[in-house]
Amino acid sequence: MPKQLPLALLLLRLGVFIVFLFWTLDKLVQPEHAAKVFTAFYGLGSLGESAFYAIGVAQLALILAFVAGLFKTWTYGAILVFHGVSTLASFSKYLQPFDNLVFFAAWPMLAACAALFLLRDYDTLTLSRQPSPALA
Repeated sequence: MPKQLPLALLLLRLGVFIVFLFWTLDKLVQPEHAAKVFTAFYGLGSLGESAFYAIGVAQLALILAFVAGLFKTWTYGAILVFHGVSTLASFSKYLQPFDNLVFFAAWPMLAACAALFLLRDYDTLTLSRQPSPALA
């Protein structure tokens, strides 16, 4: 294993965590904005403010476990799925690329999420006490 690989994976994990952290905080600090996002992209306009607090708290638990490198198959997998759904939910924005350039940042982040999931056994700079099966 290249000696820089664990550091590279940690940096990817931190970068993905930062984005998810602010998406999570949006649900907790500005639930009305989160409601607009859920309405526009997921068609879930009927969720109340308390639903966004619950989603935000659950998402916060997930991303904290993710950034700590805990339960890697589950947390890295969940992050990949959630970001994949988010990326695909924005599909209409990609049809007018020059009006929505910021949405294209979702694709490299999706690639980072996929790389983290695929290389999770080599992501060893974590709080996980479980030895990685590929390294045992």
